[in-house]
Amino acid sequence: MLRLYDTATGLVAPLGERDAGSIGIYVCGPTVYGPPHAGHGRFVLVYDVLRRYLEHRGLAVRHVSNVTDVDDKIIERAQVEARDWRDVALESEQQWWESMDALGALRPSAVPHATKFVEEMVDLVAALVAKGVAYETGDGVYLSCEAVDGYGLLAHQSLDSLRAGARVAVSDDKRSPVDFALWKKAKPGEPTWPSPFGPGRPGWHTECVVMSLELLGESFDLHGGGLDLVFPHHENERAQAVSLGRGFARHWMHNGLVTVGGEKMLKSLGNYVELADLLAGSDARAYRLLVLRSYYRSPLEVGEAALADAGAALARVDELARRVGSVGPAPQPPVAAGALRELRAGAIGRFEAAMDDDLATPRALGDLLVAVRESNRLLDAGDVDAGRVLAHTALELLAVLGIEPHAASERPDEHVTDLANRREDARRAGDYAAADTLRAEMAALGWQVDDGPAGPQLHR
Repeated sequence: MLRLYDTATGLVAPLGERDAGSIGIYVCGPTVYGPPHAGHGRFVLVYDVLRRYLEHRGLAVRHVSNVTDVDDKIIERAQVEARDWRDVALESEQQWWESMDALGALRPSAVPHATKFVEEMVDLVAALVAKGVAYETGDGVYLSCEAVDGYGLLAHQSLDSLRAGARVAVSDDKRSPVDFALWKKAKPGEPTWPSPFGPGRPGWHTECVVMSLELLGESFDLHGGGLDLVFPHHENERAQAVSLGRGFARHWMHNGLVTVGGEKMLKSLGNYVELADLLAGSDARAYRLLVLRSYYRSPLEVGEAALADAGAALARVDELARRVGSVGPAPQPPVAAGALRELRAGAIGRFEAAMDDDLATPRALGDLLVAVRESNRLLDAGDVDAGRVLAHTALELLAVLGIEPHAASERPDEHVTDLANRREDARRAGDYAAADTLRAEMAALGWQVDDGPAGPQLHR
């Protein structure tokens, strides 16, 4: 059984099933005000791998991930560019899906948009006001966090501690600096919807409560997102459900952030990496491999050297796929071939044991790459049956992680050809350091160079 770290309890615990044989997952998706960055790519891949593994284990997965298509940042960009806010959201969402498709991420089972659930959000806010846990001010409606049982659970801090560390309240009418907006009253030039509190729009923390409960039902299995969402966003989601006496997420999962040059990725630091730019310079599978090599709760360092190394590992996978002539399911060993069955079962057992241990993808991937190397050794030694069984098993399990080999031959473009020619020139001149650097650049683009009597040969 898969065991995952639960942010709420601080413990690694089994991911239980509310409904036998199925898992409901809600993952906070993008606010579509600009192109996605490397951090977005990481969280999408973490939950993509989780979903793929659960399905490998035979579970039916209902994967819901929202799109915030009305928000302060969308409105601000639209005003700066003198555009309709809906055009900004639509353009940014298109960029989002282009990048996610390039990553090979499965589309969620459902993609609710905030603007389609405003009426339900108004009902939720009205219910909180009726219960006396929310109050109206001159600029909106706020939840009183002091009225919420166990507020601070996900942050592992007391309400007093959170209050002491909170920024000064923006609104003079707020009763506490930790109270948060459920409804924002209309301002000139902003999109609005009708409500009992006057025209306005929902607060960010309200949308996911409504959409998760609407699409997954109460006490759904898992709520996920990036580590930066633990507080206040997810804390505030939970607070609303608790205040209404509704069962919310049974398990909370959060992935670590992306760093560049050892620093958290921020535009202000100049280390901000747009996902489209990252993917344009390398094989898209290399970023997935990079994510898999990092424990999902740890920081992920993104850099050219790491991507090049991931590209080299992918080249070895691709070469094995070409060598065994298939990227499909592993061939079943003959009934009498007990050793072959054990070889296959051992590889699967190690993979599943690692994945069941808090989604330990670095260990699972490492075992599979060892299996790739061992498959080649067996084939080189003439043990064709064992080599093929282990190779197909490794390729099958890599596919569970979303790593699909490029086995078909493909012609390199002019840029790759130029890199190959420059590498050959460097080799002939005895500049092996430059040749290795150029090989690494090609590996990052998904191309492997084999040197032989007929000269260097390029292949995926």
